Amino acid sequence: MKKIAAWLKTTARELGTKSAVRNVFFLWLAWVFILIGFQALASARLRPERPDRVQEWTVTETTATAQNDKVYLIEPFLNDQVCWDSEFYLSIALVGYDDPLVRQVPNTDLSLNYAFMPLYPHVIRLVAWPLRVLGLTPIATASLAGVIVSTLGTLAAMLSLYDLAREELGDAGGIRAAFYLIVFPSGFFLAQVYTEGLFVGLAFTCLAMIRRRKLAWAALLAALATWTKAAGAALMIPLALPWIRNGDWMELDMEWRQLYFKGIPWKSLWKALISLAPLVAFAVWRFSYWGTAFSRVEELFFGRGFLSLGVSYYTWRQAFWSLFGPNPQAAAYYAVEFGAIVLGIGACLATWRRYPGLSAYGLAVVLLSLSSGPAQGMHRYVLSAPSVFLFLGRLGKHPTFDRAWSIISVLIMGLFAMMFTYDMWAG
Repeated sequence: MKKIAAWLKTTARELGTKSAVRNVFFLWLAWVFILIGFQALASARLRPERPDRVQEWTVTETTATAQNDKVYLIEPFLNDQVCWDSEFYLSIALVGYDDPLVRQVPNTDLSLNYAFMPLYPHVIRLVAWPLRVLGLTPIATASLAGVIVSTLGTLAAMLSLYDLAREELGDAGGIRAAFYLIVFPSGFFLAQVYTEGLFVGLAFTCLAMIRRRKLAWAALLAALATWTKAAGAALMIPLALPWIRNGDWMELDMEWRQLYFKGIPWKSLWKALISLAPLVAFAVWRFSYWGTAFSRVEELFFGRGFLSLGVSYYTWRQAFWSLFGPNPQAAAYYAVEFGAIVLGIGACLATWRRYPGLSAYGLAVVLLSLSSGPAQGMHRYVLSAPSVFLFLGRLGKHPTFDRAWSIISVLIMGLFAMMFTYDMWAG
């Protein structure tokens, strides 16, 4: 009788989990169609006043004719999902890094394409190949492939968040954390021709594999995430933490002292090498021609760099004072940016005790992004910190917070999604 009861309990638990996974899948599917439909409705119904004066440089980049000379951004098909950096992803996918149709850094022979990591556009190229049967133009085919890759990456991220959260929060809490990801104020980026969807899919799945002790798979996903966005190198932290905390490094030291008696400690060496996978992947790319060109373009054109503390302090100080300045567009934008910074750091600290490796990774991503130079994009960068959604998932156990946060998130996301649709600055 006890065995039958235990079997029934296990079966019920598995069915509940399968039901929750189905719920996550259909939630994702509904989100894809609703968001893309909303962008189409917004572009048909409204027209914004141009230009966007949120920052000095956006004044010239958001006029009615600003996109006319950017061939990858004027294709009508899925045009609502294509803007800003989408140009470079589509160009690399269709032509390669040295595309004569893309602008160059002044006084150099470097295309702006070199500021972008290779995996996302090359996956677009791979997915676009069978889509050619649809008879679309090459740019339209690549745009469709980009949206597919982004949204499938988002699905992987949602399932991984559910898996990471359900032990603490149960099935309902896991679904809630996944939901908060796709309705986050910058969550619309996950369904555009942008790298965020693929990156969070790879990074969050890597973290879920670490939790399940599938370290070889986690290392592979971490390497792929690093070739999607340089911030993926921070996945070395959660990969190394189990090896350090379990004392494998001490075992390694003791074994090496007795090398001639016990042999080489291959198990410990293997775990150490696995933890270095994202760093090795980053080094392979960084010291290649593409990595060198990346650094030059980022510095010379986009003004970004690794731990640019002086520049970052100046730009973020100016951003803070703009909250109280005469430009309401800048004040509204930076209110969201600073809110995202506070939430990102606070969530990582709040989840540190239960999820130390995951929280350390998220904190590294937030701080590295914050110190890279220009004061912009933080509400997009914190998407890569899973602690944000695990923390919100905890708070969401209270119905009032759940409803209130959902309303705030969806409204702000809708606003930014419209801005992106109209080729205005959305971060």
